[in-house]
Amino acid sequence: MTHTQVPAELLSAVKRDLQPIQPLASPSRRALVLLPIGLMLVAGMPAFWHWQAHVKLAPWTWWGASALEMVLSLIILAAAFREAVPGRELSGRKLSTLIVMACAGFVIFNSGAQLPPPTSPHDWMHWVWECIYMTISFSIPALVTPAWFVARALPNRPALAGALCGLGVGIMADAGLRLFCWDGGTHLIAAHGGAIVLLVALGAMCATLVERIKGRSAGTSDSLSARTAD
Repeated sequence: MTHTQVPAELLSAVKRDLQPIQPLASPSRRALVLLPIGLMLVAGMPAFWHWQAHVKLAPWTWWGASALEMVLSLIILAAAFREAVPGRELSGRKLSTLIVMACAGFVIFNSGAQLPPPTSPHDWMHWVWECIYMTISFSIPALVTPAWFVARALPNRPALAGALCGLGVGIMADAGLRLFCWDGGTHLIAAHGGAIVLLVALGAMCATLVERIKGRSAGTSDSLSARTAD
């Protein structure tokens, strides 16, 4: 069908849908945009906890490990932004490598954590909940920006892209959490690791929900356009 054969109504509808767009920056550049958010998490969480509870912060040598952990989180977020672009999805091999890196980094960076003294189950649960609550409270606002970056793309696997965003933000938050909570053992797994798992699940759910809302909005727009053309 040539230009002259296109019905005037259809041509007009297509022209109305054409809008200028801003090309997406590379995944690494979009990840670097989140560096100030990472710095706020790494410095803000221990500063707030020190001000509120007057806890002793970790020695300066731990801050270097937190900086490396934040770099790891940016790598994960860059992978999430790549996953969100159609045609650039992560292969199973790259995804497996990324997950192994995240788990290994979490273990290595927290390898110096000290075993807490024996406590009652009630006190143990209290400290676990406190660390999870602190991490989630600071991380939810930080999750908004990467979630928006994913929403701007058209992920074929939104749950995976969102989960990677949650993983990246969770690792980023752990870089700050470990600076005022040095407890290892079961506390580290349940509290610090548990907070990361919750953020992974939250990121996956949010990305899936956003894509469903976008799909419904697109369906509504198509229906209105069809009615207008009729």
